[in-house]
Amino acid sequence: MRTVVVTDPPRADVGDAERLGGYGVATVHEALGRVGYLGPEFRPAWPGARIGGTAVTVLCWPGDNLMIHVAVEQCRPGDVLVVATNSPSTDGLFGELFATALAKRGVRGVVLASGVRDVAELREMGFPAWSRAVSAQGSVKATAGSVNVPIVLGGQTVHPGDVIVADDDGVMVVPRADVPRALTAAQARTDKEDASRAAFEQGQLGLDRYGLRDKLNDFGIEYVSYDEYVMGER
Repeated sequence: MRTVVVTDPPRADVGDAERLGGYGVATVHEALGRVGYLGPEFRPAWPGARIGGTAVTVLCWPGDNLMIHVAVEQCRPGDVLVVATNSPSTDGLFGELFATALAKRGVRGVVLASGVRDVAELREMGFPAWSRAVSAQGSVKATAGSVNVPIVLGGQTVHPGDVIVADDDGVMVVPRADVPRALTAAQARTDKEDASRAAFEQGQLGLDRYGLRDKLNDFGIEYVSYDEYVMGER
């Protein structure tokens, strides 16, 4: 592994990243064809946060947060710090002191393939964090890693400057080159869902709105009365 800090990676537009964050993970994930989701194991440290920002990536060794300290200097307003380890780890590599430093630099949140701690303090600060674990287990600062190189979390490759979208539903990555398409597709999906919501509020059923009723016979679904069902079970 090359121990390197890349100081000037290209980033997606910060405003575009914020707009994608406003749509939310489920909408953007579906709009892009169900790609980019890091999986259900990445959970928020506290509920209600929703962010979209540009990735500053960090590769650490398990139980070692040296490179997070190095990465803080590379963060700009609108960034999201994204931390992976080169083998599995649930140690609490990130807590309230890191969040204080990042908040000062305008960072929107952190995503960790390891653990997070100081959850009460993070909630009180309003600093968003997503991780695979909550753990008080401490860390050392002893081994070099990398900053702003491609990393893998939840089977998804995150490049520096990609957009991270995160909320109560989890975390996803939108490649920098896909951001314009993601914005267009997410707005189209939002418009479609708004129309469906209005129809459901008026009493329309999903069976009819989505054209499913005519397909029920193809699925082999039968409608029978209770008496017919009971008789058929004898």
